[in-house]
Amino acid sequence: MFASIKNSSSIILKTGLILCFGYFFWLMLQLTFEYIPANSDVSFLMIKQTEVISHPEYLSFFYIHVYSSILVLLTGFLAIIRVNFNKIKIHQYVGKVYVFVILFLAAPTGIYMGFFANGGFFSKTSFVILGIFWWFSTFKAYQLIRQRNYKAHQKWMWRSFALTLSAITLRLWKWIIVYFFHPSPMDVYEIVAWLGWIPNILLIELLIRKKIL
Repeated sequence: MFASIKNSSSIILKTGLILCFGYFFWLMLQLTFEYIPANSDVSFLMIKQTEVISHPEYLSFFYIHVYSSILVLLTGFLAIIRVNFNKIKIHQYVGKVYVFVILFLAAPTGIYMGFFANGGFFSKTSFVILGIFWWFSTFKAYQLIRQRNYKAHQKWMWRSFALTLSAITLRLWKWIIVYFFHPSPMDVYEIVAWLGWIPNILLIELLIRKKIL
């Protein structure tokens, strides 16, 4: 009886997580659609014309980051959820894509773009640190799975995915702050640059230490 209730609760929780992620992923996908086809003067790029003009490589790095990040979100979630459903082969395939895209595309371009982030020195510092931690946590997870250290690999993958989710949480915090407090745009960038990822990683560390993950 107890086992049945526990199993039902687990299924409900997983279903809720899938639906929640699906909703936010769809919102992120809609944002990505704004950049198809690739142009130099759409949406966010409208306020980055100085970088677009003065740094010819900026546009290429920006679009690599945008397109690769949406793939990282999807594969990272599938890699984690498929382990819970014992679909090991699917986990391995999407996990390889997740690691490759972060290490060679999403994280390096994110670090580069961090140097040009809006909001001044503090925002730039945050985004560069985020990119470095994102790359390192993903590489560490890859290194550990190569050593067949599955438990440690899982923990570092959770850290990596927590940082991946900053793409969503950053925008969620931005909406909350603007809706309730109406700060200036530059102040918003300085705040959400840190709020977008620090609570994520702190929460994951807490869950790891409590042996929930």
